Amino acid sequence: MRTNFDVIVVGGGPAGASAAFWAARRDLSVLMVDKSEYPREKTCGDGLTPRSIYELDQMGFDFGAAEFHKIVGLRSYAGETLHLEMEWPDHSKYPKWGGVIRRLDLDHSVASLAEKEGVVIRQGATATPWMVDGRLAGVEVKVGGDVEEVGGRVVVIADGSTSRFGRAMGTVRDKDYPLGLAARGYFESPMSDDRFMESQLDIRDENGASMPGYGWVFPLGDGTVNVGVGLLSTFRHWKDVNTTKMMADYVRAAPTHWQLSDEGQLTDPKGGKLLMSFSKGPRAGSNWVTVGDAMGAINPWNGEGIAYGYETGRIAAGFIADAIAADDLSLLRRYPSYLDEVYGDYYRMARVFVKAIGYPSVMRTLAHTGLHSKPLMEWVLKVMANLLEDEDKGVGKRAYNTLETLVRVASLDRVVSIGS
Repeated sequence: MRTNFDVIVVGGGPAGASAAFWAARRDLSVLMVDKSEYPREKTCGDGLTPRSIYELDQMGFDFGAAEFHKIVGLRSYAGETLHLEMEWPDHSKYPKWGGVIRRLDLDHSVASLAEKEGVVIRQGATATPWMVDGRLAGVEVKVGGDVEEVGGRVVVIADGSTSRFGRAMGTVRDKDYPLGLAARGYFESPMSDDRFMESQLDIRDENGASMPGYGWVFPLGDGTVNVGVGLLSTFRHWKDVNTTKMMADYVRAAPTHWQLSDEGQLTDPKGGKLLMSFSKGPRAGSNWVTVGDAMGAINPWNGEGIAYGYETGRIAAGFIADAIAADDLSLLRRYPSYLDEVYGDYYRMARVFVKAIGYPSVMRTLAHTGLHSKPLMEWVLKVMANLLEDEDKGVGKRAYNTLETLVRVASLDRVVSIGS
């Protein structure tokens, strides 16, 4: 194997594979290192919005694969009976459909697409920074007891939310930013061929008591569903919540049409942290950049991370290719500014929103109010899934302000009810 590459990508999930794919498409030599071996399981909701579908389509993903289940929209619930079905909105760029596929299958398929572009993949390998005279010269790749020093002009840090490689380069999370906790498991269900994802906005335990957070059921089309719960760190007592118990309560109280049961549980619940809103930085160094979960790219509005992994990987690859072509790696410094330009306003308003809905009473108020109005909820779906048209940016900002007003009103109602 060669010992020098234009680009070394540390991590082979959505963000890493996307960065590797698009860098190779720009005729750069690319090595991608992943600590596991494909196919490998990842804790994830497995849901793909139209933004993810667009990115996958650009890479030539095969949507006819048996593992892929097409989704036409979202069904939202508040309580047992109040629900609304909404199809994905029309959009000039993004398709009017989404999907569900296990990360076990998805990541393997996208890595294979990158490999076809010429990316060299090292699986079951640990990558650590290789420093020479205080500068990142590449990575030390360890497989078993063997260590190889591999030089790289640019390193892409894509090793997920824990990002050991990133920490070694000085990246840290801003603790003032929101953090999510989630747990998921797989269950048998006769409704597995449903064409709607489902989210529960007002979750209760089997005794009807309100629980913080939200729940979901995503059908996989093969007799199984992905079931999970999420919780935001903006909830006052979030550290005291056991997401595994929360999920067990949600499963027992979930809508009966899914027919979830302990007997139909196929896997133990697995949990993880969701780093949101570009909460980790710096996002670029003298010859390295971060992408995806390694910089906390998850959308705070809806907890979606896959699309933003693909997007930031593609964007980073573009800046890397331009910097290498110009023989000027200082151009990598433009990458964080570009991310702020594209996502800044959207993520800033999301942080305001998730701070408010950390109060369960506010979440319930908004959910029950919204689900009585389909036009309002269809607009909310566009906002939360980041599917507004470019020409609607002005409308979008006014929309965010409207949401902020609704949140303030709901928060005030909460304060009044506590004081009365």
